[in-house]
Amino acid sequence: MPFYAVIMAGGVGKRFWPQSRKQHPKQLLKIANDYSMLRLTVERLKHLTDISKILIITNTEQENGIRAEIPELPIDNIIIEPAGKNTAPAIGLAAIHVAHRNPDAVMGIFPADHLVGDTESFVNYVNDGISAANETGGLITFGVVPTKPATGYGYIQFSDANHRVGNSYPVRTFAEKPNLETARAFLKSGDFLWNSGMFCWKAEAILSATELFIPELYDSLKNIREAIGNNVYESVLTIEWATLRSESVDYGIMEKAENVWVVKVDFPWNDVGSWDAVYDISTQRDEDGNVIQGDALLRDSSNNLV
Repeated sequence: MPFYAVIMAGGVGKRFWPQSRKQHPKQLLKIANDYSMLRLTVERLKHLTDISKILIITNTEQENGIRAEIPELPIDNIIIEPAGKNTAPAIGLAAIHVAHRNPDAVMGIFPADHLVGDTESFVNYVNDGISAANETGGLITFGVVPTKPATGYGYIQFSDANHRVGNSYPVRTFAEKPNLETARAFLKSGDFLWNSGMFCWKAEAILSATELFIPELYDSLKNIREAIGNNVYESVLTIEWATLRSESVDYGIMEKAENVWVVKVDFPWNDVGSWDAVYDISTQRDEDGNVIQGDALLRDSSNNLV
């Protein structure tokens, strides 16, 4: 069964201003080392599939920067959104392109700007997700085993281990970003995972779920799908996209669907959502705990990111 990896690369990363800009967003920044977060994501995914089956969905403003960063990516593997409409339309657009190439394909959804500390484990867990997508025909998400009572992540509660499929567990509920007291309770319970924002499913499975839960989006995607490969594609895409409302895949589909599973993953993971997160993942610190990039003179300073 062919596997397509879709990278979500349309975000700006406003919390990383002034380094992050519309045309040079967070995923193009070299935050962890000498490579951009997008490049690191692509290299991880090359362990799972060929570059010809890696797609990047983004917007017009970021297209040139992405092409320059990943020059080996086939020209047709960058999918352009006319405007940001949140994750449900973006994932739906990617799904019709994958299904157009191969209706039987399994597709994975991966943010462009997350850091993963163990590529081998990442590959193994994604393969678990691919197997679950094939075996259950359901919607698969990836939940990270929490290491602290984090309040910056959503959570996924999984169900009885006796009903699991491989390393995939039935999802009991999705929870919003909690307060500290609730996060501590989640951590203590042992059956809550961090919502990583990574997914895996058959392309036709997510399209069927879209038809059921967001029918107006499905109707537009159907029209766009029929235009793929034709000279009217851009105009049809623009017209249909203008009619869509902003909708997240979590709210619009995942929380409503029944055949939903979570792969329980345990590897170093960070969505790098703030400068505080950059400090946390930085390993080179001076004797006062300062992280310094470039030339700087610090006086009576400790635990700073400069």
